[in-house]
Amino acid sequence: MRIGELARRSGTTTRALRYYEEQGLLEPERTGNGYRDYSETSLLRVRQIRALLDAGFNSRTVAQLLPCASGSRPRLELCPDIVAAMRATLRRIESDLETLTGHRATVTSLLEGGSSPSSARADTTSGSSEPR
Repeated sequence: MRIGELARRSGTTTRALRYYEEQGLLEPERTGNGYRDYSETSLLRVRQIRALLDAGFNSRTVAQLLPCASGSRPRLELCPDIVAAMRATLRRIESDLETLTGHRATVTSLLEGGSSPSSARADTTSGSSEPR
């Protein structure tokens, strides 16, 4: 199938499919005139890629996970390298959540007419009331 049909059937864009190819996540065949030609298994692969990206993995980690993936959901065979990659992603997500929680507290405080918790901390620790 051509790239447009795969995009339509997988619910993604041709641009995303080209990106997946650039990242080594998807490997279409090439016809004599250079067009990309995708097999039916490419549809499953795109669904796996999208599910893993939606879970928060970056494309480098997705490339590590794909050989261990089965099904469109996908289900992963957990070997030590895969577990390490998944734990690293989980640590990054948890760090992002902590940062966002701090941002939420600051905005909430400002909306309630108070001072920013981070500004108050900066004032007491640095001795400066200069804006950052």
